[in-house]
Amino acid sequence: MEDKRENGSVLFLDSGIGGIPYFRHFRQRNPGRSVAYLADRRNFPYGGRDRAELAEILTGLVERAARKIGPDIIVLACNSASIAALSGLRERFPGLAFVGTVPAVKPAALASKTGRIGVLGTEFTVRESYIRELSARHGNHEIVGVAAPELVEFVEGRLDSATGEERKLTVRRYLDMFRENGVDALVLGCTHFLFLLEDFRSEALPDITVFESVQGISQRVESLLAADRPGGGACAPDRLFLTGETPPEPSWVAWAERLGCGLSLLEET
Repeated sequence: MEDKRENGSVLFLDSGIGGIPYFRHFRQRNPGRSVAYLADRRNFPYGGRDRAELAEILTGLVERAARKIGPDIIVLACNSASIAALSGLRERFPGLAFVGTVPAVKPAALASKTGRIGVLGTEFTVRESYIRELSARHGNHEIVGVAAPELVEFVEGRLDSATGEERKLTVRRYLDMFRENGVDALVLGCTHFLFLLEDFRSEALPDITVFESVQGISQRVESLLAADRPGGGACAPDRLFLTGETPPEPSWVAWAERLGCGLSLLEET
């Protein structure tokens, strides 16, 4: 049967697997849409870099992706990338639409009763003023930021082999830190942590509510696609792209199979 695709293609971009929950959610809601995923393995992880370095990396990456993959919309499926580079990319590439994933501080602020919001993220996200500026716009609650680069590595490298109990023990350590600081609303400020979302939610009960942005990002992309955006059709449908690995690591071959996607190296497309 012919695979009929709607106009308007979408590329989800992250340094690793962190953006895959966004990719999956959007793809499930929009099965006729051309969707691709790009993992920038050459520069993984993003969270330990400074703003200028990360902005430079993403500018070069988007330039290559725009030329070789050809999306109409790019989702920066990484909080650090979005905070560091979103505004600059919009200026540099006016012909592309960009959607950023930023910590869901607004709904957390509206829900918090203690006035203390936890943000679990990368070193970059936690040290940047952006999350505190978001809080100031919505009640000026206190932000309790915890950087968890080791949790990014856990998700990227050990998630599949970890037992259910190991996952729960891992998230409990962070939840204990937030409880000690009176946090009642926790924002998962790194897309990698969405792979542990259900673990966080179950272990956070009954006193902490966990917030994320997956549904909101899908809805934002859908609204852009509905606004008469042209569909060039150049973006390879349902394809996973990588940078910096020849040949791809077995784990990425497995991810392509799991997602039902073709697999390509960006530099060879």
